[in-house]
Amino acid sequence: MTERQATAVSLDLGVIGNAAAAALIDARGRINWMCAPRFDGDPTFCALLGGHAPDRGFWEFELEGLTRVEQHYHRNTAILETRLYGSEGAGVRIVDFAPRFRDHGRMFRPQTIVRQVEPISGSPRIRVRLRPAMDYGAAAPDTTRGSNHVRFLLRDTVLRLTTDAPVSLVSEETPFILDQPLAFILGPDETLPAAPSRVAREFYERTHDYWIDWVRFLSLPFEWQDVVIRAAITLKLCSHEETGGIVAALTTSIPEYGDSGRTWDYRLCWLRDAYFTVEALNRLGATKTMEGYLSYVTNLVACSPSGYLQPLFGLGFETRIEESLAEALPGYQAFGPVRRGNAAYTQVQNDGYGSVILAAAQSFFDARLPKPGDEALFERLEKLGAQAVARWDQPDAGIWEYRTREAVHTHSAAMCWAACDRLARIANRLGLAERVDHWSEKAADIRDGIFAAAWSDELNSFTSTFGGDFVDASLLLLPDIGLVAPRDPRFLGTLAEVERSLRYGNHIYRYRTPDDFGEPETAFTACTFWLINALAAVGREDEARAVFEEVLDHRNRLGLLSEGLHVGTGELWGNFPQTYSMVGLVKAAMRLSRPWEEAF
Repeated sequence: MTERQATAVSLDLGVIGNAAAAALIDARGRINWMCAPRFDGDPTFCALLGGHAPDRGFWEFELEGLTRVEQHYHRNTAILETRLYGSEGAGVRIVDFAPRFRDHGRMFRPQTIVRQVEPISGSPRIRVRLRPAMDYGAAAPDTTRGSNHVRFLLRDTVLRLTTDAPVSLVSEETPFILDQPLAFILGPDETLPAAPSRVAREFYERTHDYWIDWVRFLSLPFEWQDVVIRAAITLKLCSHEETGGIVAALTTSIPEYGDSGRTWDYRLCWLRDAYFTVEALNRLGATKTMEGYLSYVTNLVACSPSGYLQPLFGLGFETRIEESLAEALPGYQAFGPVRRGNAAYTQVQNDGYGSVILAAAQSFFDARLPKPGDEALFERLEKLGAQAVARWDQPDAGIWEYRTREAVHTHSAAMCWAACDRLARIANRLGLAERVDHWSEKAADIRDGIFAAAWSDELNSFTSTFGGDFVDASLLLLPDIGLVAPRDPRFLGTLAEVERSLRYGNHIYRYRTPDDFGEPETAFTACTFWLINALAAVGREDEARAVFEEVLDHRNRLGLLSEGLHVGTGELWGNFPQTYSMVGLVKAAMRLSRPWEEAF
């Protein structure tokens, strides 16, 4: 480990958003990541990837003589409060949120960030430093000023800051004494309907009420409710409601570890990741995200007459997502490269067909939905099933997206089986007897093929690939999708081999065999949650709870997780916040929690 790696800090960030805009805020209240006009757009605030001394791409309220900070979410909301304390008793409160509430019969969720700043003690002297960037940190935008606003002329959009603070003090970064509450509203180039302070106050009240109501209707477990609420809100913030797409994470290029070169753009919609997010929110009763995602998928399928689906898409259904380097940004902690786009869109990943059908299946069985799944949707899904039948035993890049080699991956084959199995169940629900027989037969054929080709007598385990001699963590999901029972001797043997090969203390690596970049150096947090669920499923409940509690200890101060964890240092690494990981929090808590009946 290099000295720079040893001193790297964890991702101590909070996230605010409204399913249209999202921003990451550090412990001092600095916004250091936000993209416009979408999650996958040019980062207006990019200091997160600006190395050690960025001169642009952030927005902060700098308190003179800062000595300590406090930060927390307002209970059961996506509203973040930061308190800065300085010398001589000076104190400032910053409240950050993105407006979200129902208005005129629709959801109001503009590409807007609201920041309310007020003195809470003493005579604080602050400086507003608002330095947006464009072209991935390569340039600063031109500006124009009005009597109470500043316009930032970005490449793809124009953002307007409207404030009741003196505009000249903001533009020139002049320090001043904060002696009254001030509002700062950064959003579309539109005139506000009232004074900034009044608009900010109304937006806060209505946004606060929205989140309180949204959380009120979640089906929470008895234990770990705060954990699940924070995870659920975070997952909601990763959905792009305009189209229904769901990003894997809100960032790009936070490395899997140090200078490993493993830096990827996750601000895109993977069919696999989106399924996990939909599944978790469905379990909590928050089905609107599923409804939006089904609309997203329907549009994708409509554009593919054959039913072939690439593994990931842009939020606006884009199919070409060219990968390139953002040379002006040195990277998180100066560990680059910074990538925009993801070449994995060109890969073949055969698990996607099962992911989409699994995500859609609940719509055929959930009577709460205003528009349940029907024969028209089933027919669209059958196109995907046909692809699963044709591809289940064909080589692909697999769940881990190997860039330089392909094989027939057991997880991909298992998800193709799940596609056929769920189509049979849906057909039965719809009373389509002929299609029940068809899809049941296809599922049985694939299952038999997997059991024959992916089992190793030598390892007493399923293997990562057909005819292979090693395991990966995705094998822990086989009981979850129903391919094998948890206490089937074949899965018990697989679990033992996964633990022997991949477990390090209470954490799991996704695989340990070298890939395009050598051996992985961090445990993959989602895989640790898969271990937790597997342990619980085979009756090792106490051990599962112990592992879960240790994972909880590695969340950042605000309860969020990134993609991975360095097991030696406990540091969070990888893109943030990672939907895979937040899904794991939800599912593990719901599986392990004691029942509500024990409370009374």
